[in-house]
Parts: sequence; structure tokens; C-alpha cells
Amino acid sequence: MKTYMAKPSEIERRWWLVDAEGEVLGRLAARIARILMGKHRPSYTPHLDTGDYVVVVNVSKIKVTGNKREKKTYDRYSGYPGGRTVETLGSLLARKPEEVLRLAVRRMLPKNRLGRRMLKKLRLHETLPEHGYKAQGLEPLPAPTPLFGAKVQSA
Repeated sequence: MKTYMAKPSEIERRWWLVDAEGEVLGRLAARIARILMGKHRPSYTPHLDTGDYVVVVNVSKIKVTGNKREKKTYDRYSGYPGGRTVETLGSLLARKPEEVLRLAVRRMLPKNRLGRRMLKKLRLHETLPEHGYKAQGLEPLPAPTPLFGAKVQSA
């Protein structure tokens, strides 16, 4: 029996719509990274970009647990002496909420050319826009399934 390897011509990409309102930052970023990499498909191939496109709306209404708003920091360095900028998660969320989610997803993707190509399939919007993705046939991303052994409340 041979291992199946997807070919670039066989890959069919879908478009997913994610509403980030009330979602926890890290958990949402992990779900998005999994879809961008293509790990949700049986045809996942590590050396190819088999993932789908993801459009995220209401990024400004994302949740952060604990005291990360004050304690978590983001560093940037311009390359010049004295050019280091340190910013807290709270101030970055107020200034650029899309950048917080983009960085969280980017750090979960491979650190190479393939990861950079995967990140280009992520579209972020601060609020619910009249987006120009109607022709792509966006499908809502299904809710995550509970882990094994987790108690599910039935209605």
C-alpha cells in the first residue's frame, strides 16, 4: 500500500467565514492555522499548501483570558539604535486588532516559504463588513468538536 500524496492540480480550495465575536484568541488562532495548513483534510500533504482560505470578521470583539491584556507584550525592532518598541496586548488590540490575530496565527504556521504562502490566504476584518467575497461562496466554519471524554450537554 502506498502513501497518498496530493498534487497541486488536485487541490480544491474552499472559503470559510469565521465570526470572532466572543472567541478566545489562542483557540481561534489554532483552528484557523489548522485550516490554512490543510490538516482538516484527508489529503493533507506536509510539503504542499493544501489549505483553504479563511475570512475572519469581528476581530475587534475577540476575547483574551487571564491578565494577558496587561502582561503580554509584543516587541518590534526597527534596526536602528534605540529603535525597539514594546507594546502590550491591550494597546495593540485597541490600535490594530487584526494584527493581534494575524501574529497569533502566523506563529502557529511553518516558519518557511510555505508558511508565508499559507498566511496570504487569511483575510481579517475588524468589524462585520460588506465584504467582497460573495462570489467565493463563503461557508461558516463549524463549531469545534469536544475532545474525547468531554461531557456534551444535550438539548
